Amino acid sequence: MSKKGGIDWLTVLLFLLLVAFGWVNIYSASLNETAQGFFDLSQIYGRQGLFIVLSTLLIIFILALEAKFYERFASVIYLASLLSLLGLFVFGKTISGATSWYAFGGFSIQPSEFAKAATALALAKFLSDTQTDIKRIKHQLGAFLIIALPALIIIPQPDPGSALVYAAFFFPLYREGLSVAYLVIGLALVSTFVLTLLFGSPWVIGGSIFLALLILFFNRKKKKKQIGRYILFIVLTSIFSLSVNYIFNSVFEQRHRDRFNIVLGKEVDSQGIGYNTNQSKIAIGSGGWTGKGWTQGTQTKGNFVPEQHTDYIFSTVGEEWGFAGSAAIVFLFVALTLRILFLAERQKSQFSRVYGYSLAGILFIHFLINIGMVIGIFPTVGIPLPFFSYGGSGLWGFTILLFIFVKLDSNRKNYQF
Repeated sequence: MSKKGGIDWLTVLLFLLLVAFGWVNIYSASLNETAQGFFDLSQIYGRQGLFIVLSTLLIIFILALEAKFYERFASVIYLASLLSLLGLFVFGKTISGATSWYAFGGFSIQPSEFAKAATALALAKFLSDTQTDIKRIKHQLGAFLIIALPALIIIPQPDPGSALVYAAFFFPLYREGLSVAYLVIGLALVSTFVLTLLFGSPWVIGGSIFLALLILFFNRKKKKKQIGRYILFIVLTSIFSLSVNYIFNSVFEQRHRDRFNIVLGKEVDSQGIGYNTNQSKIAIGSGGWTGKGWTQGTQTKGNFVPEQHTDYIFSTVGEEWGFAGSAAIVFLFVALTLRILFLAERQKSQFSRVYGYSLAGILFIHFLINIGMVIGIFPTVGIPLPFFSYGGSGLWGFTILLFIFVKLDSNRKNYQF
């Protein structure tokens, strides 16, 4: 829908639909007897409306800058973002157990929401350098360092949910030529971690030996060349599996251990740490095919789902709009992600393409984990639903992320190195 390299209005339309539907559900989730109209700033939905209005100013500013500005100053923006994250350890405000906010009077801002855009710019700048070859180990380490630095600063706040999102940056790395072996290793580590928690190290180690022997049997022609790799696989799997309990009990906090145990079925705590997820599933299930109607959700009106206007906003969609409304929201997110990938592929510069893939990856991870968390297939890790969950920092962070790419795409025909 863009013309002659102009703004892609389909992307803008999808953004507007998500933001509008998000506000409609925040209104329903936060509506109470003291509300005095749609623009009541004393109410959560009124403040979200103000955040949306301020987002339009951000969009105007982002689009007014030259597209090349984002490449030229990518490193400066990234360094400023790292400093803002480090500053939290001195000047940060603790909210809900995490020191992730700067407070200015009655207003708070979360720098980790903006660090994602800064990291996307820095990674795009690094990978688009003419000297960079992602197939070389030293350049892989450079890319991993750019991704890891903000994540490592965010984890001890503690905010592991926001740090988890940085896994999304492996999407552009693979697009630019990173070996699929890293993905296989990552999936193997995650699988080993989960299986060890479920069945214990002896079963996992035994399973790895059986798997190696099975593959070796069907690969008999190459067994002399491959046998060393299978032994290494068994040894590394055993070491990691034996370390899982230490990591789980010593590195994770109790609330994270409880959430993992509930998802894995090792604990049933519908009144304690699992209360939010249990009530969320009840709310979504009660919506049926078409929902109970806007502002008519009994679970929502009864405040049975704590903090429903933030991370659990999708439960309002499920209850009041039913399967049809939930499917529509999923469709909008999938459509936006696919549109971004389509636009990324038509870019004339590697910088814009890498940034586009970073954006798509971040949206996908947020969308996947948030909805998975709300329906109980992922642990609760505090990841908001883009453009939906209440909060100025989250909305502005995603708006900046998206519209930088909209600007880059609008200028693709003029973009030169």
